[in-house]
Amino acid sequence: MPSDTKARIQAVARELFVQQGVQNTSLRQISDRLGITKPALYYHFASREDLVRSIVQPLVDDIESFVAGRAPGDARELLEDYFELIWRHRAVIVMMVQELSTLSYLDLGQRMFDWRRRLIALLLGPELTQAQHIRATVALGGMSDCAVEYAHLPPEEVKPAAVEAAAAALGL
Repeated sequence: MPSDTKARIQAVARELFVQQGVQNTSLRQISDRLGITKPALYYHFASREDLVRSIVQPLVDDIESFVAGRAPGDARELLEDYFELIWRHRAVIVMMVQELSTLSYLDLGQRMFDWRRRLIALLLGPELTQAQHIRATVALGGMSDCAVEYAHLPPEEVKPAAVEAAAAALGL
């Protein structure tokens, strides 16, 4: 089934991209690992860039939905939900952190800053002091770092400490 093959290609590519980096992973390595021909891989993805975009796009879509679909409310609940989102996409975040050039595939650099600003406004409101803004940046960035650094641990060990630390940084 084509969608199964496409999902298998993405899974193997994601694994190799995390292990070796995007630029150090060839489409030949991906097709060899899958036991398919390179033309079969090209049937699903026109290029490595197309494949990378397809792997990163679900993270982008989820963050867009998250920041667009939220209203200001309980800050701790927002932190918990945000942690769940980044935990779910931790392999992609690891891939992007290890090779920052992946940010350019979907023009993510500026978009990530925009998302963070929108999240900070949801957490603390639109009128912030510089200190509040800095604390919120530390809180959100620290949670993302925890999802990457402790990705090998069960989420129930990481989430409570990460959320508590973020809440403390925010003064909640």
